Amino acid sequence: MIYTPLTNRAMRIAYAAHDGQTDKCGTPYVFHPFHLAEQMPDEHAVCVALLHDVVEDTDTTLDELARAFPPEVIDALRLLTHEAGVPYLDYVRAISVNPLARAVKRADLAHNLDTSRYAGSTPPPTEECSRRCKRYRDALAILDEVAGGAGADPAGNPD
Repeated sequence: MIYTPLTNRAMRIAYAAHDGQTDKCGTPYVFHPFHLAEQMPDEHAVCVALLHDVVEDTDTTLDELARAFPPEVIDALRLLTHEAGVPYLDYVRAISVNPLARAVKRADLAHNLDTSRYAGSTPPPTEECSRRCKRYRDALAILDEVAGGAGADPAGNPD
């Protein structure tokens, strides 16, 4: 993890915004953005990873975040916020043009596909999980195509 005043601010916001939220297994949700942030190569990518679900899943707005973070971070967060009514793969295609948003989304999808997260708990229903996993794999294929192939790592760097 990269620790700077900016990333520390993002950590505090993510922690407060996701307070009380849990994932499907009952694990504190904030562990997910922190897991992504640990994979990111620079300060802005760490901030985007930490904040990637804050606008979509909490009462925090992009305008509020724009007062605390540089435009590059806000641009990526805007793309990562899935607006109601936008088809999922169209949303992913829009993300694919921004290297910062693309890197975080790739890490997000990879973590969401990691079934070891469910160890020791009841997995989601098989049909629902299968549909979600297919959607995530389709999204990864779009992002990998733009990033230069399936070998691109979660931080967006080529092999």
